[in-house]
Amino acid sequence: MDTTIEAVQADITTIRVDAIVNAANVSLLGGGGVDGAIHRAGGKDILEQCIAIKDKQGGCPVGEAVITTAGKLPAQYVIHTVGPIWNRNTTKAERLLANSYRNSLKLAVENGAKSIAFPNISTGIFGFPKMKAAEIAISTVEEFLSTVFQLEMVLFVCFDSENFNIYQRLLARELVGQ
Repeated sequence: MDTTIEAVQADITTIRVDAIVNAANVSLLGGGGVDGAIHRAGGKDILEQCIAIKDKQGGCPVGEAVITTAGKLPAQYVIHTVGPIWNRNTTKAERLLANSYRNSLKLAVENGAKSIAFPNISTGIFGFPKMKAAEIAISTVEEFLSTVFQLEMVLFVCFDSENFNIYQRLLARELVGQ
């Protein structure tokens, strides 16, 4: 089965997929950007499950992922992953960002998801360069999909036009290269 990989410009809280990914912080207690939007739109059930996870394991380390209900969102699950804060240690930051995507995909598959939507992890207040982050996101997803065939759709949901244009260009280049 071929997996559809697309980029859309939209609000991730409105996307109808099995799992949406939240660009969370290590506390899992909500914050700004996409994290705050998901917590606000999804309601208290998401926060309650995040608190339970934080109480059990102390939050979520950078590059890892945890899963909760999606509450009032049109998805079934929210997969919370913590991307790296960009600093000049590029190799470590790139590896941790790839882990965020990979671990989110693993959790989606383990929970029976057929479709998943990603925000642009680490490109907001965490400062990861948008082009580099998009390249890592797409290559990590493609690498994962080369060995796992359960997912039918992977969406990259871009809130801003700059990220959307980057993903459109990179995905079009991938299609030409096939």
